[in-house]
Amino acid sequence: YALPPLRPFDLRAALLALGLAVLWGSNPVAIKVGLVDAPPIRLACLRFLVGGVAVLVWASVSGQLGALRVARHEWRPLLVLGLLFTIQVGLLYVGTSLTTASHASILLNSYAIHTVVLAHFLIPGDHLTLRKATGILVAYAGAVILFVRQWTAGAATLAGDLVVALAAVLLAERTIYLARAVQRLDAVKLLLAQAVVGTAGFVALSAAFERGVPTRWTLSLGVAVLYQGGVIAGFNYIANLWLLKHYRPSSLATYLLTTPIFGILSAAWLLGDRLTPDLLVSCLLVATGIGLTAR
Repeated sequence: YALPPLRPFDLRAALLALGLAVLWGSNPVAIKVGLVDAPPIRLACLRFLVGGVAVLVWASVSGQLGALRVARHEWRPLLVLGLLFTIQVGLLYVGTSLTTASHASILLNSYAIHTVVLAHFLIPGDHLTLRKATGILVAYAGAVILFVRQWTAGAATLAGDLVVALAAVLLAERTIYLARAVQRLDAVKLLLAQAVVGTAGFVALSAAFERGVPTRWTLSLGVAVLYQGGVIAGFNYIANLWLLKHYRPSSLATYLLTTPIFGILSAAWLLGDRLTPDLLVSCLLVATGIGLTAR
C-alpha cells in the first residue's frame, strides 16, 4: 500500500507534540502510583476500559460513530494492532512494577530512537542520515550506561529495566504500524481495536495470574487510572494519531527529547526518585540522541 506524502512539522504540530511530550513523560509516574493499589495487569485493564470510553465519547461528539463498521479486509490489521498494543502495554506495566518511574521514563522514551531506525526501512522518504545515525548511537549509549550501572550494582531494578526496554522496541514498531494503518483505516477503529483487544486480553491474564491479589479502590488509584486512560489513552493517542496521519514519524523526535526529562523530574518531585549521576547522564544522552535524530 503506497503512503501519501507526509509533511515536515509546522508550528501547530510542534506545539501539540510538545504538549503531548509533557503528558507522556508523566505516564510512568501515574502507572507507579496506580501500582500501589492494583497489580500491573489489572491496572492495565482498567486503563484500557477508561481509554475505550474516552474514545467512544470523542467519536460520538465528533460524529464518527458511523465509522465503527468494520469491513472484512480490516479485521486482520485491527487484530494485529490490538495484539501488538496489548503485549507492549503489558510489558510496560509489568516492567514498571519492577523498576523505578524514572528508569521506566528514560527507557520507554528510547522508543523514539527505535522509531527512526524502523522508519528508514518502512516509511517512504524517511531516510537514515549520518546525523540520525549519530543520534541513535548517542541515545543507545545512554541506555547502556543505565544498564551497566544496574548490572554492576546488582540492582533489583535490572529485570524491570530490561522488560521496559523491550516494551519500548514494541512501541516503536506500533508507531510505525499506526503511521501506515492510519492512512487507510479510520482513527476511531484503530483506537477502539486497541481498547477492545487489550481489555479482553488483560481480563483473561489478570484472572489467570492475579487471582487473589486485592485491589484497593482509593482516590489515588482513581486519579492514576483516569490519567492513564482518559489523558494518555484518550486525548494523547487521538492527537498522536492525527500527527502520524499528516507528518513524518521521525519529525516527532525533536519534541520527544523533552519527554524523558519531564519523566525523571516528575518522578523525583512526586515519588521521591533519586536523581543519581548515572540517571542524569543517561537521560541527557537519550534526550540528545533524540534531538540529533530529528530533522
